[in-house]
Amino acid sequence: MVFKSKKIAKMADNMAAQGMGKSHSLWSDARRRFFKNKAAVVSLIILSLIIIFAFAAPYFTPWNNEEIDWAILGSVAQDGKPSFTTKHYFGADPLGRDLFARVAQGSQISLMVGIIGAGIAVIVGTLYGAIAGYFGGRLDNIMMRLVDILMSIPYMFVLILLLVVFGRSIEMLFVGLGLISWLDMSRIVRGQTMVLRNKEFIEAAIAGGLNRFTIITRHIIPNLLGIVIVYASLLVPLMILTESFISFLGLGVQEPNTSWGALISEGAGQVLYGTLWQLGFPLFFFVTALFSFFFIGDGLRDALDPKDR
Repeated sequence: MVFKSKKIAKMADNMAAQGMGKSHSLWSDARRRFFKNKAAVVSLIILSLIIIFAFAAPYFTPWNNEEIDWAILGSVAQDGKPSFTTKHYFGADPLGRDLFARVAQGSQISLMVGIIGAGIAVIVGTLYGAIAGYFGGRLDNIMMRLVDILMSIPYMFVLILLLVVFGRSIEMLFVGLGLISWLDMSRIVRGQTMVLRNKEFIEAAIAGGLNRFTIITRHIIPNLLGIVIVYASLLVPLMILTESFISFLGLGVQEPNTSWGALISEGAGQVLYGTLWQLGFPLFFFVTALFSFFFIGDGLRDALDPKDR
């Protein structure tokens, strides 16, 4: 009997060890599921190539975004076409500036606007929603009614007003986009926080004597990272779209700086003059980046969805 009990115990230990070896943490499981999504993986590779192009392209051209090629000025439609001879790989704009260098700079600014603007929105919205959802009661009602009031105001009007009043600078664009885009994030986080605050680990933290703000920062927000990451990945293309629209109207990035929206606006006005490349190249990067972000966000949503695990 003793021999059999030892044998059974050994078998149980082996089975437990095998089970532990096969177990996956939340993030390792999400990573595995994400890399099974072919569309998301391809989009991630394409987006990585766009980022590499944005920051490495200036080292592969003798022109910068402000330099004028006086040899082709006035005859861009004939002499400013994409050419490896003149080293205008994407052609030149109406002022004789190299489009390759300008698309690279526009990619830098548009991507930074999208990522930084989304980052500001996520930080503000997450903290605001977590505080409202955890404290509840009258404070929650006041904070959410304020969100409802702000959501009733057209955000594009607010952004244009901020840029007109405080100046059309990249920094103001970052702040303006971030501060008007956190409202949806706050409502999402609030709803999830109201579910989490009744969980056992939150009650244990309260019994352990932790104050409310420590519980929010150490226990509530870390458990919302999956939702926050997914929403942030979908918010970045929205930021890029908004910035491009503002720049298309001439209220965004100012010369000599540029962005995808500004380049598309310039190119659209030159199509009739036979310079289609001025519209085609920035539009290609713009559309490709947007689709990449959307597919990546879709892949993250599927990977982090607990219902699918």
